[in-house]
Formats: sequence, structure tokens, C-alpha cells
Amino acid sequence: MTVSERVTCCVAGGGPAGAVVGLLLARAGVQTLVLEKHADFLRDFRGDTIHPSTLALLDELGLGEQLARLPLRHSETVSVVADDGEFTVADFRRLPGQHVLAFLPQWDFLDLLFDEARALPGFELRMRAEVTELLRRDDRVTGVSYRDAEGNEREVSAVLVIGTDGRDSTVRTAADLRPRAYGAPMDVLWFRLSRHEQDPTNLLGRFSAGHLLVMIDRGEYWQVAYLVPKDGYGPLRRAGIETLRRSIAELAPFLADRVDELAGWDDVRLLRVQVDRLRRWSRSGVLCIGDAAHAMSPIGGVGINLAVQDAVAAARILAEPLRSGHLGRRHLARVQARRTVPTVLTQWGQRAIQRRFLAPLLSGRNGGRAPVMMRLLDRHERLRVIPAWLIGRGVLPEHAPRAPRLLTDP
Repeated sequence: MTVSERVTCCVAGGGPAGAVVGLLLARAGVQTLVLEKHADFLRDFRGDTIHPSTLALLDELGLGEQLARLPLRHSETVSVVADDGEFTVADFRRLPGQHVLAFLPQWDFLDLLFDEARALPGFELRMRAEVTELLRRDDRVTGVSYRDAEGNEREVSAVLVIGTDGRDSTVRTAADLRPRAYGAPMDVLWFRLSRHEQDPTNLLGRFSAGHLLVMIDRGEYWQVAYLVPKDGYGPLRRAGIETLRRSIAELAPFLADRVDELAGWDDVRLLRVQVDRLRRWSRSGVLCIGDAAHAMSPIGGVGINLAVQDAVAAARILAEPLRSGHLGRRHLARVQARRTVPTVLTQWGQRAIQRRFLAPLLSGRNGGRAPVMMRLLDRHERLRVIPAWLIGRGVLPEHAPRAPRLLTDP
């Protein structure tokens, strides 16, 4: 049975972009419904990186103190270990402001944002609500169909649908918004290994000819990314889990005493890396942001940061037209215009690193020695602010819109 209801803005997807745009629109007085297909946010190996620009944004939203009470881990520097030594390549302490790179389970981050949003009038988060199709009238999107927790098909009409439902976005497919794919030379295997007190600290990378390992300090455990050539997971799996264990121990000998924690391939998650970008982010009545508009490479862990910045820009540009009932295509186009430059430049940098460093490394065409740029960054401390800025601040960081907090309105 279809049950119809009406909201001003319907957000498809309860990830970081959906949480931020939902919160900011609700704070600005826009009736907002967020539909999330999962029952909870408790899923391993999602992006857990929170960049200094996002931390500054949470301060602007008055959520800094609440965030500080959560189990944050911080990384002041990024170091890379090659066959010929260890090199420090980024130093977040050199950035203006008080924040460095932070790591937090994404479910804690989303709970913080949605708990704040739920306290606002006109906001609702609906779990186990999977968007299946867009509603249309003539050439305009007028809402969504979704499947609820009981499996019933329901409809919601909305002035605007915002797709924040990730790189396999149902919204962008239904809206016939087609991405341009740029490809990637690698896929990523994610897994956990326990962390011991005497282990290194901060974000650490280790590479050798044909291999690259990234280790994120999560306190009690390491969250590990093991890069394989594109479509290299199948051959590795056929070779057996012991092959992966042996490679990890060779790259990071301090982990050798715990690689048996990988009992089998069920302990490993595969992320198929894709880099793409929509030519158009919107049609009448619908807008895509975050991964739905531009899937990022995992290089730098900047995907969440870009998604959050998109959400802030969208809320700032769209809140008033949504409140006044005068939303037009030009407003949606302004969001894309605002966020295209940081998206294009970030992807350009990621693709250059993929082409010039990762592809030759993973194919074994070059050795495991540090390239010249890493050596320069390690040798000249002041230069380390450049990658720290690109990772931690990014191109065109956004600031919270100046909208009244409805909780404090008389």
C-alpha cells in the first residue's frame, strides 16, 4: 500500500553528506526528511577520517565540545616508510587553528550529527527506508518512492530531492545523471589487526615494489588498507590467506606476531576503487552531492571532507529558496558551480598520484625507494604544510551558514 506525505526537502542517504545537509537545512527552518536504507550505522571500514576543516565546521556549529567527548584519535603527522627509510611528508601542526587530522568511527560521527538534528522541529531521520525511484511530473522530480522497514512501498513528495546515497547512487541513476569515469589502478583490502602499546603512532604508510600498506591508529587496533592492483583481489584470494599474511609481515615486521588474526577472507573487506564525476549534478527538483556526484579515490582520505563541504554549500545556497518557495534550477546549478573547482582539482591531484606513483609501484615497474618529492618534504619541514593543507583544509573549505538556531528561538 502506498502512503503519500509531503516534505520540503527529502534527502536520500544518511551518510556524512546527508547528515550535514539535513542538520543545516533543519536549522534554517526547512522541513527535512532523511531516508537511510540501513537499520543502523554500525558498519566497519567506512571512511573514519575527520579533517581539520570538518573539525572547524563542527566548532562553528557548536558541536566541538560534544565531539571532544567521543573516542577520537589524532594524527599530527603523516609518515611513509620505503625500502630506503622513513620519511615525514605532512605536518598538520603547521596549519592555522587548533586542529590536526582526527579519526572517529563513522557511526559515532553520524550519531552526533543526527542527535543534534532530531532535536530540531521539522526534521526526521527514517531508518530502513530505501529509496527505489523518483517521482515525476512532466520534466520535474517531485519526490521519491521508498521501501520501508516492513517492505511496503511508500511515496514522499518534496520540493527538492537531494541524493547523498553514495557512489552507487539510486537517485543519480533514476535522474539519468551520468558520470564520467576516470578509472583507478588499484583496489583496497580493509581489515583490522590489534595494536600494541609499543607500536608506532600517527598515520603510517609502508610501500615496497608491488605493495602498499596504510595503517591508521585506532587505539586498540590498526585499521589497515592493503592496496592491490585493479582486479588483483581474485588472484590474491586464490593464492590463499597465508600469502596476504606473509606480505603484511614483510612490509611491517612489527605486525608479524598478529597476522594470524586474519583467520580467513571473511575478515577482509574489498573496496573497489572508482573515480568519477557527474557532468551535471542536478535536474529540476533533484540534486546530487558527495559521492553521488563525484566518487573520490581513497588517496588522502578526502572523500568525507569533500562530501561535508558539498553539504554545507548546498544548505547555504538552497535554504532561503526552499523556505520562500522560490527554488529554481539556477539555485541547484549554483551548488555545482561552487563545488566544481575543489572537486576537479582534488581529483586531478589524486589521478596524478595514481598515474605517476601508484600504478608503477603496484605493477612492480619501479622499486620501493622514496620518490624525490617525499625526500624534499622530509628534508624541509616548512614544506610539509603543503600536503597538510591539501589534505586537511582542501580547496575552498566551506563555513557554516549564518542561520538562527531554532532551539534557542524564543
